[in-house]
Amino acid sequence: MNNIYHHLERIFERIVLVFISILGNSITFILALSLVIYWLSNKVFYTQGVHEIIKDLLLAIAFLSLFIIQKSFNRFAASMHLKVNELVSSHEPASNAVINLEQKTEKEITKLSLEYAELKELENEIEEAKEKLK
Repeated sequence: MNNIYHHLERIFERIVLVFISILGNSITFILALSLVIYWLSNKVFYTQGVHEIIKDLLLAIAFLSLFIIQKSFNRFAASMHLKVNELVSSHEPASNAVINLEQKTEKEITKLSLEYAELKELENEIEEAKEKLK
């Protein structure tokens, strides 16, 4: 059962990565903008009230904002990952397990997080022992 869950989780993460890359693509934004322009041009604004026109425009802006925000986030995340990877790889005592962490599954990230929490707890115990010796 656990193996099935792990397999389904990996498939879901791959699907999410595909959708993220599609939503953050410039071509997708251009297609969405074309769709919005076509949709708004086919609406008969003169037969609608002011509230319906505002509602349609806000819906179009919100729809296009999805693509812009995703593109912006993809770019930010990629640059942040590169910076962190560079810092980790340049620092000799650092663990290389966190390099390319964005490509790991949630389960692997949780496992690493628990390991680091244990390391922090051990470090705190060592610090307390040093304080008692002083």
